[in-house]
Formats: sequence, C-alpha cells, structure tokens
Amino acid sequence: MVKKKSKKFAHFRKIVWSALKNPLTYLVAAFPFLMVLMIEVAYQAELGQGTLNSIGDSFWNFLIAFVAGYYDICVVTPLGRFCSFVILISGILVFSTITGKIASVFTEIQMKKDKGLRSIKNMNKHFLLCGWRPGLERILDFVLNSNPDIEPAQIVLVNEAQPENIEQITSQVRFRGISYIFGDFTDAEVLSKALVKKAERALVISDQTKDCTKLGMDSKTVLSVLTMKNLNPKIYVAAEIYDKKFENHLHLAHCDEVILTADYEYSLLATASSGKGYSNVIKELIAEDPDTGILIEEIPRSFVGKTYKEYVDSLKPISVTNSVLIGLLLNTGNFYQRRKDAVREAQKDPNVKKIVDNLVKVKTLKSNEPFFTPPKNFVIQPNTSAIFVKGKPVEM
Repeated sequence: MVKKKSKKFAHFRKIVWSALKNPLTYLVAAFPFLMVLMIEVAYQAELGQGTLNSIGDSFWNFLIAFVAGYYDICVVTPLGRFCSFVILISGILVFSTITGKIASVFTEIQMKKDKGLRSIKNMNKHFLLCGWRPGLERILDFVLNSNPDIEPAQIVLVNEAQPENIEQITSQVRFRGISYIFGDFTDAEVLSKALVKKAERALVISDQTKDCTKLGMDSKTVLSVLTMKNLNPKIYVAAEIYDKKFENHLHLAHCDEVILTADYEYSLLATASSGKGYSNVIKELIAEDPDTGILIEEIPRSFVGKTYKEYVDSLKPISVTNSVLIGLLLNTGNFYQRRKDAVREAQKDPNVKKIVDNLVKVKTLKSNEPFFTPPKNFVIQPNTSAIFVKGKPVEM
C-alpha cells in the first residue's frame, strides 16, 4: 500500500515538474491577470468619455470582444482601443486553439477507427469475421444474405489487411456500419479489442495478408480458434482450412464447424465430371436465399427421448410447408459447451438423465454431424436439429 502511494506521488511530482519547466504553463497562468489588467486599463482610459461609465461596462466590453469577436461599445481613446484590440485578438486565438484541438481529437478518433486501432465498445452477441483475402466483400455478401438476423453494424472484421482494402469495403453502402480491428487475430489482446467474450459467432477464413502458404494459413486458423475458445467457450466458431490433417486439431480445439475448402472444390469438380448435373443441384441447395435450399431447424425439446418416427408424424404435410425432411443434424450449435450444460440439466430433469449419461460416455462425438434418413426407431438426443430441403414456390 505504501509503495503504491509512493509511486502515485512520484508520478504526480513528475507531472508538476514537467509543467513548471514548460514556458506555456506560465503564459496560461498569466493570461487571466492580463485580461483583468486590460479591463481595468480600458475603464480608466475611457473615464469621462461617455463610453465605459463603470467597471461593469468595461467587463461587458471585454466579454463581447473576447467571446463574440466584435465590439458592442465603441471606445474612443487610443489606449482603450488598444486594450479592446488585445482582448479581441486574445479571444480569437483562444477559441481557435480550442476548436482546433477538439477537431484534431475527433479526427484522430475517426482515423484510429478507420485503421482499426480503437477497441469496440457497447457491442453484444455480434459476429466476428477473422482473416482477409481478395474477394472478402463477396464473403460478406453471402454472410448477410444467409443470415437475415445479422446487420452490418453487428459485424466486426479482424485482420491485418492494408487500410485501403478495408476502406474499399466499409465505404460501400451495403456494408456501412461494419467495425474493424487491425491486428493478428491469434493474439488474445487483439481479440479482446473486438469483444470476443461477448461475441456470439465467429468465422475464421484462411488469411492471406502475410504467410500465404497453406501450412501457414491453416496453422494460424487453428491457433486463432484455440485462443477464441479459451477466451469465450460459448462462442460458435466456424473455421476454414485447406489441409485435411488440421481438421482433427480443430476438433480438439472444440471448433464447431470445419470448412475444407480444397476438398469441396475437388468434390464439386469430380461430381461435375459425371455429367449428371450434380453441380447445379449443389448450387441450388446452398443458394444465398435463406428461405430455400437446405434449412436447419431446431427440434423442440419435447421430442428429446422420442423416436424419429414420432417427430416425422408431427410435421405438417409437404403440400403446406413445401419442404422435405431428409435427416437430422446431431450435436448442433456450440455442442462442446452445451454438453457441459446438459450434464447440469440432467441433475434436475430425470427424463433426460439417461440420454445425457450415454452422450457423455461417447468421447468421439463431433459437433454438427449430419445423419441422413435415420431409422424410424432412432431416439432423438439433446442438441439435435432437423435437416429440410425447401424449394422455391412455383408460380402458376
């Protein structure tokens, strides 16, 4: 406690000493006395001239000249005019300095914001997009189209791209409101500036700002996911990698969704080579329209512990929904964290305790695992969603 006080005193003494050595300190201290002197001298010089009849008139003359920049009372003596002129110039200089300082502060704040050097404030349940590569605006387009619940103001970009690349994106009307943090998104301090602890979802794309080798990009992706999950275990993270050997590392880091870009590209090319139109089918299934193609809907908790057939029987007919149930998505959402929550819930709800016990025993479960056309007697587990395929309405 004594050391803290001594440090504070030493710091205060250092500030005082530096202020005393600065000539500007004495000028600022002498300024009020100079203004008082000008008021008194102007009053004494104008006595008997019918202009400044009292010290109050002299003060009013000072106030208008200093603040408003013009003369309300016309003084006639040379000395009175000189004092009024000094007051007028002093007011212009003081207020110009103040307005200039305020403008520079706001300009600096905006420049830091544009360069991604300011921390994000007052944001909750937002979306982080980490990494940069050419065509990032196209990725942002897909994110906004596929997630109607996300507004541009809820998106935070975290990368080390050149300022002009980011400015090119944020200057577009569609992306107005997007925030930006400059820095290495594997660094906990940089992620903290982006309020990762309050973020709901994150997408990590292969970063091409520095190390453009596939090994370097995938290593950075894995490290960033580890850092995010350490700072916020509840955040839902989807990460892109090129090499399949890193997939297991991401699962160990509790990454919720892994995108193998190279594998998808090769698979798409291979299916197209069959000449059966697979590529067109896939294109329609993953279209930008959030209301058509593949839809994932959460299964009500009341069906946990019941069979797949019971859930199918509860659905509305295809003629009404224009959608077809094709399977289940197991261990959905932030499954690794929700599994911990499920264990706590099982202690309160005996109906799901047996299911949860079996769930915890299995160590090889993967997050968001699809299970197409399950058997009718398959028992629906916690954290399970339904996979539908919905077509576009046909105009008659």
